[in-house]
Amino acid sequence: MSTTDCIFCKIIAGEIPSTRVVETDNVVAFRDISPKAPVHVLVAPRTHVPNVAAAAREIPEVLAEMAVVAQQIADAECDGEYRLIFNTGEKAGQTVFHVHGHVLGGATLGWDPA
Repeated sequence: MSTTDCIFCKIIAGEIPSTRVVETDNVVAFRDISPKAPVHVLVAPRTHVPNVAAAAREIPEVLAEMAVVAQQIADAECDGEYRLIFNTGEKAGQTVFHVHGHVLGGATLGWDPA
């Protein structure tokens, strides 16, 4: 997929509307259109990379900034308590192949990953 076909690249460029929560020079955070929790915000880099492993290799400083932005959102919206989830691959539930973390919070989440 090219960046011209990527829905997140279009959202980040402002070509598709979104409800933005946080923006930095490197990261954009916006509300998920199909939330799975009271707080469900997607945190994505402005740079197109397909998944979290690629982000760790190619833009590690931006991946770290994504985690900081996730904490800022959680602090503002769900008392600092949240899950940060990265789906990698179609079988794992990734539907947009532009790395993004899901900030989920605001309620007791029914799934215990531990």
